[in-house]
Amino acid sequence: MKRFGSLRGKKKHKDGNRGTERRQSEPHGLFASGLSSSPSTPTQVTKQHTFPLESYKHEPERLENRIYASSPSPDTGRRLCPSPFQSSPRPPSASPAHYTPSKTAALAAAPGPAEAGMLEKFELEEEEDSESGVYMRFMRSHKCYDIVPTSSKLVVFDTTLQVKKAFFALVANGVRAAPLWESKKQSFVGMLTITDFINILHRYYKSPMVQIYELEEHKIETWRELYLQETFKPLVNISPDASLFDAVYSLIKNKIHRLPVIDPVSGNALYILTHKRILKFLQLFMSDMPKPAFMKQNLGALGIGTYHDIAFIHPDTPIIKALSVFVERRVSALPVVDESGKVVDIYSKFDVINLAAEKTYNNLDITVTQALRHRSQYFEGVVKCSRLELLETIVDRIVRAEVHRLVVVNDADSIVGIISLSDILQALILTPPGAKQKEPETE
Repeated sequence: MKRFGSLRGKKKHKDGNRGTERRQSEPHGLFASGLSSSPSTPTQVTKQHTFPLESYKHEPERLENRIYASSPSPDTGRRLCPSPFQSSPRPPSASPAHYTPSKTAALAAAPGPAEAGMLEKFELEEEEDSESGVYMRFMRSHKCYDIVPTSSKLVVFDTTLQVKKAFFALVANGVRAAPLWESKKQSFVGMLTITDFINILHRYYKSPMVQIYELEEHKIETWRELYLQETFKPLVNISPDASLFDAVYSLIKNKIHRLPVIDPVSGNALYILTHKRILKFLQLFMSDMPKPAFMKQNLGALGIGTYHDIAFIHPDTPIIKALSVFVERRVSALPVVDESGKVVDIYSKFDVINLAAEKTYNNLDITVTQALRHRSQYFEGVVKCSRLELLETIVDRIVRAEVHRLVVVNDADSIVGIISLSDILQALILTPPGAKQKEPETE
């Protein structure tokens, strides 16, 4: 294992019914952990809805085997997660006694087992909407722990590590984000992602002749102190005992792309949930469930995706300009459109990390086309779709392609919209078409 800074000492121990790792010391630097212990007892889920796949709920090992058996290749991290969903989910359906702003804020910061059901926002009238809400009930019937692999790599940065070394470590380990550990507080305080790399370049880049001192010399804690003065947000995480419905709700409500799964008892980070992992998990079981009618409707009829004011760039757009669009428009990928309006490529946030891999971030005046010649991995091309295609076709395509968004084009191959993983999860799980939801109770 490569080391960046120094390695945090650790010792494995059993915690509850799952294997976790205990931190022994707090030296500065980075550590990568492997979670290799399977639960000693099956994961138990309280029955809340009538559901045809009850037998699967008690077999997390079987769920994991199935998710890998159908995967043609490992997740190579080709692209970043989709842009934040433009509209917030509907207000939660809960009585005042069970839902208050203060409790919701506390749950978003550090949800625990006692609050596992707090995020069940949409109470379906099952007799009328049993078909439309089938995916919603499926996600409520499974815990976050069920989707965590028994063996995975988790890279964690100490906040005293240099920013430059941290981004090089992301590249070296093939990951796109890492939880941040603060020794003084003895807790996780945030996440370092490629978005931070983009924000640093966008804020401090002057010209190819001027070195970016803030990237070369600053520590992570220094960058957070400067950056969080304007955008302070507590770390959003979730308990392994929370439902996958809670996880989807948290991802979309908080407009984040990665959700750390943190054990509330030990404080250990177990895994990082993403839109891609969750949709892959759901898609694996779709053939075993009743198919809702909306899966046979097309995108145009359902209105899923973004079709107005689409952000895009041209092949000769300078990288620094593309970074400005990322920051200002808060999107995670930019279709590259030629002079005729045809989509010829796509530049994602993940492509920006190649600047660190190639150590070429001191010259951001080069064009997008020049930068994309240095892609470290094979590029399969822009994955597209039409507004006339059925939702079930869209779900299958985005999962098989292992991308985070599809570019919606017309017959002339011109861009008309974007449909992201968050758009799809919102439609399938949070607000399924045709599902009637109860109004919030009033006093």
